[in-house]
Amino acid sequence: MHQEADEEETLKHPVVFFDLETTGLGQDSEIIQLAAVSGGHSLNLYVVPRCRIQRGAARVTGFKVRKQRLFLHHRLVFTNTLKEVVVSFITFLQMLGRPLIVGHNIRRFDCRLLAQALDDLNLRATFQASASGFVDTLPLARELLRDHGLQSFGQENLVRELLGINYKAHDALEDVRALQTLYSFLQPSPDVLRRHTFTLDSMDSKPGVPRSKR
Repeated sequence: MHQEADEEETLKHPVVFFDLETTGLGQDSEIIQLAAVSGGHSLNLYVVPRCRIQRGAARVTGFKVRKQRLFLHHRLVFTNTLKEVVVSFITFLQMLGRPLIVGHNIRRFDCRLLAQALDDLNLRATFQASASGFVDTLPLARELLRDHGLQSFGQENLVRELLGINYKAHDALEDVRALQTLYSFLQPSPDVLRRHTFTLDSMDSKPGVPRSKR
């Protein structure tokens, strides 16, 4: 009963949309950009990574490092240390009152890199006290839209097919803004949200699946 009350309370929290851009697709990748948006509030910060940006990632995102300075599509961008970025994200969450963090395909990638950064900086406990959990909209969309005949559940394709919008994908800020619009369109019910909510500690467990309907 207590757990059900906690879940209901979680679903009442505001929602923050979150995304990372990184040096590659492996678990040893590093964060380059962290963006979050909730209604009219937004956060968009950059980090100079310690490792090289993989060629494929650089081609997709437009990031390049020269002489310890970060460039985005050949323009110099202001950067912070990774600790400053993570602390700013935690402060953003605290300002909103332990929100639910929503992202697309974050359970297997973004959340793992974020967890690693939090552990390296000894900030995991502070972070977890500042958020009520995560929701990955990739499996959520697959559940809600399984009868729509979609060829891909990638965010860019969903936004184009469902909303008729083309946007500058692979820029974390543009991605979270588009996801906020997509989420408003999907309007997941409390039951659906409950099945797809997880924490950094539970992200390795199997996501919840709907019961079969007779």
